[in-house]
Amino acid sequence: MFKNKILLITGGTGSFGNAVLRNFLDTDIKEIRIFSRDELKQDDMRKKYNNEKLKFYIGDVRDVNSLEDAMCDVDFLFHAAALKQVPSCEFYPMQAVQTNVIGTENVLNVAIKHKVQKVIVLSTDKAVYPINAMGISKAMMEKVAVAKSRNVGDETTICCTRYGNVMASRGSVIPLFIKQIKEGKDITMTDPNMTRFMMSLDDAVDLVMFAFEHGKNGDIFVQKAPAATIELLAKTLINMLKKSNYPIKIIGTRHGEKLYETLLTREEMVVAQDMSGYYKIPSDTRDLNYNKYFEEGEVITESEDYHSHNTKRLNEDEMREMLLCLKEIEEDLKEFNIGV
Repeated sequence: MFKNKILLITGGTGSFGNAVLRNFLDTDIKEIRIFSRDELKQDDMRKKYNNEKLKFYIGDVRDVNSLEDAMCDVDFLFHAAALKQVPSCEFYPMQAVQTNVIGTENVLNVAIKHKVQKVIVLSTDKAVYPINAMGISKAMMEKVAVAKSRNVGDETTICCTRYGNVMASRGSVIPLFIKQIKEGKDITMTDPNMTRFMMSLDDAVDLVMFAFEHGKNGDIFVQKAPAATIELLAKTLINMLKKSNYPIKIIGTRHGEKLYETLLTREEMVVAQDMSGYYKIPSDTRDLNYNKYFEEGEVITESEDYHSHNTKRLNEDEMREMLLCLKEIEEDLKEFNIGV
């Protein structure tokens, strides 16, 4: 599907972009374009991969003109650019709106104008029942993508993926725990009973590829994922690194955090299609004919949300196995003489 095609990744210098490059750069794809506003990270990536298929575009999703240059002749687009840190979005919510909502509309408008064949918009579990600015902006991002998909015609397909905690991604808790152990500091834990879905970056790429292959306009895809408590994650790392009885400091739930994350609402589970390892939420194709809203409903009382408290729960051996497969912490584990 990607042979001799041009792929554009917005926010491509992040963890997801690097995972895509790891999977695609040595295939028969024609070109991969990295679009972001951080010139240093682009230069680091250029030196790291040293591949002529990789092209770099400095720009910002808030700036339509910069998107125009990057979008010329693009076949496929993975839209990963976003403000993702809960605290920063909480203190600067309009910045989250500018990037995650308005920026997404800019990306989609330019993609439609340039007749990009397929657009995958990356979302998060925090968009479901959002309680913080980041989640709210991502929920609106999904709404913008679905709304655009209703009127886009046949030349461009727009669909979304929604995934949970990506293990060892930039800013996630696993590198933090390892860093604290290296430096001999207490591991800081919010709530031992807090649960999170556990997905690797390669899982995130697989989800995007599944959406790419099976998605129709307005579809949202979710990967079925196991979960673990933060306590299990920390204790598994401590045991792996042979630091028994390592001190853990409970700091309490931070501003804007949930006890557990939800990937599908009860209302979405009613209409979701089970596709083996994935769920697909088909696009709501209703228009502003209000009779359809008031006269045609769904029975939701017997349905249940899909969240990190009721999905498959990992035990320590399973958690260890997942951690050993993470390429992102391979060097860290080697420092502790742990083979991968």
